[in-house]
Amino acid sequence: MSRPLLALPLAALLATTACSAIATDKALPAKQRSASPTTASAAPTTAPPSPATVPALTPAQAQAALITDADLGEPWTMTEGAATWRDGLLKATANAPDCQRLLDTLYTEEFFGADAQVRARTGLDDTWNDAQLHHQVVADRPADVDRTLAWLKTMPKKCGRFTAATATGAVQKAEVTEAPLPEIGDSRQSLRLTLNGEGADGEETTLTLDVAAVRIGDDTIVLTNGGLGDVYAEITQGVAELGAKRLTDVRKQARVEV
Repeated sequence: MSRPLLALPLAALLATTACSAIATDKALPAKQRSASPTTASAAPTTAPPSPATVPALTPAQAQAALITDADLGEPWTMTEGAATWRDGLLKATANAPDCQRLLDTLYTEEFFGADAQVRARTGLDDTWNDAQLHHQVVADRPADVDRTLAWLKTMPKKCGRFTAATATGAVQKAEVTEAPLPEIGDSRQSLRLTLNGEGADGEETTLTLDVAAVRIGDDTIVLTNGGLGDVYAEITQGVAELGAKRLTDVRKQARVEV
């Protein structure tokens, strides 16, 4: 079964960048596939300062900044609960402290510590590939966010390859690599984690998990996109870009309403 292009809002946004639309490997024959979007380094680079401080977003405003299943189109639907691989594979014991911190952070999705406030969050499931995408809008001090982004940037070097044992004792071989993002927000960082080993049923599994964070002023979007099947970097990049644009628009509106 072929996969359609993503729904119009996301595809239209990408059409204005180096990627004209998102298509999966199942959607087009090889000779017709677009090349990966041209993106800047995943390093937490800094853009020009944001305009004057925006008042804290209301829950409704933060919710309006989230992407929905309508943005992604078929086969994405609103989630029905946490994926089983989160407990089965991410809840694991790594062989190095930095790598353990990374696994714990990806498992809890608490990237910025106890002082950060999650304004809104949502989850979406890809019912064809058993992938799951989580999107948060988080409020925290820019300096604290940028420190976390800088830490994430070190992970491919500190935890490029490591091992971790799940609760069942299954050993997972892990790899962490940098992942590209468009030039969006004030600072940004993205990584890809893969875990390869035995699942709870003894079968060989490969978990692929993308994480992307983009700070816009005092607000940050955080995305995780992962699963045991195909996980497309184009989805992560496109949702990050759409989420950043939507959050920017909401922040502008909040400033106008003051």
